[in-house]
Amino acid sequence: MPTEKLDIRAAEETILTLRDALTAVGLSLPSLSLDSASCARDVPAPLIDLGRCDVDTAQRLVSLIRSGGGG
Repeated sequence: MPTEKLDIRAAEETILTLRDALTAVGLSLPSLSLDSASCARDVPAPLIDLGRCDVDTAQRLVSLIRSGGGG
C-alpha cells in the first residue's frame, strides 16, 4: 500500500482516537475531521482539522490542558 494511503489512514485513526478521548472527558469537537485539501496534494500531508467549538467547550478544553488532562 502506498505510503500516502498509510498516512491518511493514520490520520483517520488519530481522529477516532482523539474523538474517543475527548468524549471520555465530556468534550466534543463537532467539526473534528480530516482536512481534505491536505490530502489532495501530489504527496499527501494529512492535517487534522480541529474545527470550531463554542466558548464553553474552548474554556473546558483550556482547563483540561492546564490540569494535565483532567484524569
